[in-house]
Amino acid sequence: MERGARTVMVLASRFPFYNRTMHPIIIKFGGSSLADPEKIRRAAAILLSGRRRGLRPVAVVSAPADSTDDLLKLASLCAGDDRSPREDDALLAAGEQISAALLAMAIQAQGAAAVSLTGFQAGIRTGRSFSCAEVRRVDTLRLAKELKAGRIPVVAGFQGISPDGDITTLGRGGSDQTAVALARALTASVCEFRSDVKGIYTAHPAIVPEARKIKEISYCEVLALAALGTEVRQLRAVRYAARYAIPLHLRSSFHDEPGTRITADGGPAGVTCLSIAKAGATGKIALIGRGLGKEHLEKARAAAGAAGISTGKASKAEYAVILTVPAAETEALLKTLHQVFITASPRPLAA
Repeated sequence: MERGARTVMVLASRFPFYNRTMHPIIIKFGGSSLADPEKIRRAAAILLSGRRRGLRPVAVVSAPADSTDDLLKLASLCAGDDRSPREDDALLAAGEQISAALLAMAIQAQGAAAVSLTGFQAGIRTGRSFSCAEVRRVDTLRLAKELKAGRIPVVAGFQGISPDGDITTLGRGGSDQTAVALARALTASVCEFRSDVKGIYTAHPAIVPEARKIKEISYCEVLALAALGTEVRQLRAVRYAARYAIPLHLRSSFHDEPGTRITADGGPAGVTCLSIAKAGATGKIALIGRGLGKEHLEKARAAAGAAGISTGKASKAEYAVILTVPAAETEALLKTLHQVFITASPRPLAA
């Protein structure tokens, strides 16, 4: 058996959603992954590594780090703040196009065929709204043609074309939205999000050093994290993926290890992770997971009491148990509950 075929079999056994090897995979690179030539070359190497493993990668790219802000500052200097939304979109779409062209060049320099595509060329059709357009449909004819020809398509994210032929942008998280829309249209086996983080952790690692990277989590748990104040960059994309059952894989652009898989079922039932939020004099710690009940709430309160932390109001949502405490005690409670529900847990949910 050839090395590439063996690698595909290993991927398929470790990650069931890589089984459909005849289908493309979408790999989206964030701006921090494309901030300089070295990082762009590494992104190219990731795509070529996938190709060598028998996969069919399609890249989606964000603008290079800070370039969107730079373009907005330039627009303000040239025209003030009372600008045409149409021209703003035409300007801002240029950032992703720069990334797409540079990444395609880097792939070609490493000996493979690639082609950069604007949102319009990739078939992203949107409504008429500027700055927050919705993807209405994806015409995959050009992408299918490029894949058949053996080229790696590199698609500028965050943008599309309106029925009037105007460039539109998709708003915050727009490149993530491009990625999942393409994943659905191309029936991709998985949609990867590559960034400067390795995945989702059981707690904020800066507060809880022993926090673990989660192997698998459900769409609903990620949405619960976002609702409770945790920043989820791919939130719109997660909602879209949940609607159409698109497997997601959040992983690092700078490490080869697996990240966090987001699927309908997630990992085992129970506490998967914890969130923390502060507002004024109070803070909230939430246990996030599936199948949480009264016993989890009672266990959390007992652990807080044993640590000398007084809890106030407690509540339960479908995927969360939430405790309210004085703001000064939130981090202590987070560490205590992580020890009880994660560190001491035998569940194989994280690594």
